[in-house]
Formats: sequence, C-alpha cells, structure tokens
Amino acid sequence: MSPSKFALVASLLLASSPIAYGQTFQRLGTCPTFGCVFPPDQADFLAGAYFDVRLEVHAPVNGSEATGNPNPNPNFTFTIAKDGQRGRPTNAATLFGVREPAVETWQFGWYEDLFAQDAKTKSLVNVAGKAYRRVSLNEPGTYTATLTYNNGQKTEARWFVRDIPSRRRAKNVLLFIGDGMTTNMITAARLIAHKSVNGKYQTKMALDSFPILGHQMTHSVDSYITDSANSATALYTGHKSTVNALGVYADSSPDPFDDPKVETIAELFQRYTGGGVGIVSTAFIADATPAAMTAHTRLRALYGQVVNSFLYGQTNWTWTDWKGPDVLFGGGAEQFYPNKNSFQGQDYYKLFAQEGYQVVNNATSLASIDTAKRALGIFSVSNMAKWLDRNVYPANLRGKKSAPNGDGGDALDQPGLKEMTLKGLEVLTKRHRKNGWLMMSEAASIDKMMHVLDYERALGELLELDDTVKAAMQYLEKTGQADDTLVIVTADHGHGFDVAGSVDTKYFDAQSGDRKKRGAVGIYQESGLSQYTVADPSRGADANLVYSSGANFPANWDPRYTLSQGVMQFPDHKEDYRVKKGGPRVPAVNITGFPSGEYFASYVDAPTGILINGTLPVSADQGVHSLTDVPVFSKGPCQELFGGVYGNIDVFYGMAQCLGLSRPGKNGARPPNHGGPPSY
Repeated sequence: MSPSKFALVASLLLASSPIAYGQTFQRLGTCPTFGCVFPPDQADFLAGAYFDVRLEVHAPVNGSEATGNPNPNPNFTFTIAKDGQRGRPTNAATLFGVREPAVETWQFGWYEDLFAQDAKTKSLVNVAGKAYRRVSLNEPGTYTATLTYNNGQKTEARWFVRDIPSRRRAKNVLLFIGDGMTTNMITAARLIAHKSVNGKYQTKMALDSFPILGHQMTHSVDSYITDSANSATALYTGHKSTVNALGVYADSSPDPFDDPKVETIAELFQRYTGGGVGIVSTAFIADATPAAMTAHTRLRALYGQVVNSFLYGQTNWTWTDWKGPDVLFGGGAEQFYPNKNSFQGQDYYKLFAQEGYQVVNNATSLASIDTAKRALGIFSVSNMAKWLDRNVYPANLRGKKSAPNGDGGDALDQPGLKEMTLKGLEVLTKRHRKNGWLMMSEAASIDKMMHVLDYERALGELLELDDTVKAAMQYLEKTGQADDTLVIVTADHGHGFDVAGSVDTKYFDAQSGDRKKRGAVGIYQESGLSQYTVADPSRGADANLVYSSGANFPANWDPRYTLSQGVMQFPDHKEDYRVKKGGPRVPAVNITGFPSGEYFASYVDAPTGILINGTLPVSADQGVHSLTDVPVFSKGPCQELFGGVYGNIDVFYGMAQCLGLSRPGKNGARPPNHGGPPSY
C-alpha cells in the first residue's frame, strides 16, 4: 500500500508541477496558476455534507516562475454563483452563513524537476491564504467559485452538487475492500482454488454470484496512479485527493492537519442516523484504508493521530456527538500500548476502555465478547499474520515479537478476516438493528503481498476475502438482514498482475543458467492445467484441510507445476515461481558498501531462481500500484447503481444515495444532525 519513494518525496515536499514543467513534481496539485481554490475545479458534492474551502495566492520567490514580486497580495476576494444566477455572484461567507476568515501567510518550497532534486535546489513560494471551515452546499446544481486576486486575475472552479434522491433504500451497507485486488487476481485465485473439468469450473467463487459487476477508475486528483490513502478518500467522501492524503485536499501549508477537510461516509452516517459504524482490517488499523474512515490529514503516516481520530474524531472538525466506531478490529498494537509510537505516549487500550469499549487481543477472547457492547480488538503488532502463515505454515508466526501487549512475545492466536467480520456484524446487529449500520472490512494484505511479489500469499488473502464474503452473506440471510443490506466488494486500486502459463519447478531446478531455466515456463498448450490440489469441501477438516470446512483453498500450495505469474513494474529480484514457506518475501535488499537508498536482488529470497532486472528506480525495494480499473461487485438494495464504468467517487455517491444521506435545502442553513432512522 506504500507509495513509491519518489511519490512520497513529492508529497512531503508538497511538490506538484505547473503545466509548463515536467510531471514528476508539481508546485501544488490542481493549482497550475498562482491562485488556488480547494475543492478544485470539477469537484462533486453531496447536498448537506460538510467540507472546508481553502484559498491560496502564490508569489514565487525564486525559480522559473518568479515574477520579481515575492509578496502575495492579501486583498483577494471569493464569490460563488449558482447556474441560473450568474449575474448575482455571492460573497462566500454570506452564502455559507459564516464569518469572513482571517488571512494567513506562510512559505513552502518545492523541487521543479528531478535535476533540481539532484542539486537540492528548492524553489520557494510565499503564500497568502484563508479557509472557510465546516461549510456545506445544500442546493443541488452547478456552481462557479471565483477567486479574484492580484488586481483582477481570476481562478474559477466549477462545482457540482449532485441532485440525488434522499429516500433511504438500505438500512445497512457492508463494504468489502480487497486492497490492490484486480480482475486478473480474482481469475488466478479461482484457478487455484476451484476444480475445473474440460475447461468448465465445477464450483465458483462467492464473488461470481453477485448480480451486478461494474468497474471503477482509480485516478487521483493530480496523478493517474493512486495510493490507498487518496483512493480510500475518494471511496468514502466522493472527493478525489492527493497521494498520502486522508480526507483532505492537500494544500501548501506546513500544518498537516489544517488542509481543507471533507466529511466521510462514516461521519455522515453517524451524524444523520445515529447508526453503528464498524471498521475491520487485516492491516495495522491506522493504515490508510481503515484510517480514511475518520482521519483528516495530508500525511497518512501520522498513525498515532489516526488512532486518536477513531476515538475522538478530528480536532476542530467533527461534531460533539461523534461517538467513535462500534467495532474496531485489526493489527497495529504499537499505536495502542504506551510507547514512542502511540499518540503522545498514551495508553489507548486504557482510553478506549474508559469510553466504554471492551478490549480484546486474541481470537479466543474475540469469540466470546459481549455483542451488546462496543469492541476494540487489536491482535498483533503491525500487520496481522497472513492466511497462508496462520493456516499452512504456522511456524512463521513464531519469533516475530508481534504480541499485542508489546511484551516481545508472539501473537499466535490471531483471528482471520472472516472471524473479525462476522463478530463485527454480530455487534452491529445487536446494537443497531433499528437504525442500521455501516461496516468496512478490508483484506489488506492482497496489496501488501503483491508489493513484495509474494503472489501465493496475495492469492491466499484474496481467497480469504471470498470466504469472508460468503460467510457474511450467509449471516445476513440467517439474521433476516439480506434484503435491507447493500453489499459491495471492490478494491481501492490495482497492481499490474497476470498469469501467462505454468512452470515445471522440477525441470527449473535441474537447469543451470538463467536462459535454460526459462525453458521451464510453459505457454499456450504447454501451460496445461492447474496442478494446485483443490480441496473437496465434503471431506471436512483433516490434516490437509486445517482451515474451515466448506472453504475453497488449495490443499497443496507447493505443486510441481506452479503459475508463471508476475507484475509489470518491480525491483531487481530473483524468481523461482514457488511459494515461500518461510514467510512473506523480501525481494530486494540494500547491500553493505552500496548507498543506503539503493536496492538489489536478494539472493536469499530465491537462491535457485533466475535474476530479473528491475524496471523501477533503484530506490524501490518493492512493486508499485498500476493504472488498471478495478471491479465493483454489488448485491442488495440499489445494486443497479454500481453497474457500468465510472469514477471511484461514484462508489461513495451510490452508498450515500442508498442510505438516504443527501440533505437538500437552502444554502447557509446548517444540515440537521440525527434525523432518526428513516422509513424504507
């Protein structure tokens, strides 16, 4: 889920480049002129949803853009006109019903291109800005927001407040995110876990049963390759953002928490309905995808503050009745027990308990929680153990010092995504059967394992997601909630992964030299059929099927004939086309004597493999995300909203429409808080 080092440097330096320059760095994303409006041109809004407006006027001090006047004029104005009223633009403060904010000033620096970065030569910019906080547009329609600065220069932004029905059609939404999951990965997972005869599958995946399949485009606001922070922001808020940004538009100010914020689906749902919110992930729980449900910051890596936002909301942003999620399950214990990684060194286990949460730290305790009470479950340090290691190679859980209490022990009793999701559904059903619930459940390590080129573990995580979806659908049917629940399964972005054939690993090992080893790859008719032994669910759990009865996973992860699989962008690495029995891959490492920022193929990772020269900068030690559209499976009320091809923000608007979260009204009026559970 981590962005490339170049993208990270660019974000931390607030680098984004004007149109006249190269694309590697930008002065400020979506702001090619010296006048900046956030939300920017082409932004969409939900009627009644809260957002901030940031205005900036830039005055370059040096560099190619310098005009000789390094002092930004603070006397700028900002007006908004609704279509049909173009002759009567209204002062923004008047339209929003707030006081005119004070002007702020600051300076930032950016690299104009890679040559400037190599020379460590920054271009400096002085800024005058102001921010309108926690405002809303309530009347659907098209607006023109105009910043007038520097004696008549103008920057215009066209804004669209969507006119969507406010009638609530679903009581609940269950959103599954297979982080990094693509259609090609689903195809590969189906191949190794489901039996086929003469080209026809005898069983298929739970995802294959969904009646509606759509595809979402994942571009971010200022780049066509996204990371999980701004893609999750798009899915949860209906606003595109920038790499590393959570719930905000990235501005140029030095404070990572004062960027213009946008309200999330979790905040809206709780504010309007008083319903329950659940957040479940196999990542550390402050990671980008779960974090974006509540956090508002330009820097996703401020993990301690993210955990604080789960409990208390965002300072100076959320309303006083934010009560936190009912369910918060995942890893990342280092942000909870008191240490240098927890926010201000505090004990968040204790703070959550003081707010009425029951706290559990292992699968055994999770199974017996009181479902009438809110629950915090943190089960390991960092990311949780992968399905393959928990179920096939459990010895890999030892020696990791992953115990959630921070005592240096091992977290050997970790639940899986299915166990966490089902228990979360039990809590939400018990506590919010009347007013409804919203849950996000993330299979995080599909992405994390694709990054390190560990394809078997990635596909194992995807099959665990599919098994979880199947079990969740059965639970909804059993409890009579299926007709009231919109279920969505999608991804935040993809990786350029595919399968091109098979590999005879026995022949591969018998050859000397990389060129001869490549002869072990079988293509077209030589690819044959999958040799992964498919489990027969009727056999139940036995020595070969240590996972639950009825689940579709390979019974043998180490066949002679494996898959010739891979991604299209990668670091230097060695490849032997085999499952890594000793734990997740480390494909590239730094070598003593070479610069610390350079990575080379790890010969320990695949000692008998062939060397594959990387296609990424030498500073990359793992793979990166790709441009690919990702699938959206939907079932239940409003399922028809999710067919076709659309932008990632449309997933938010589909959920908001189905939950009846649009609140049309008069601009300047405050949207209501709890509206009670609407009728269906």
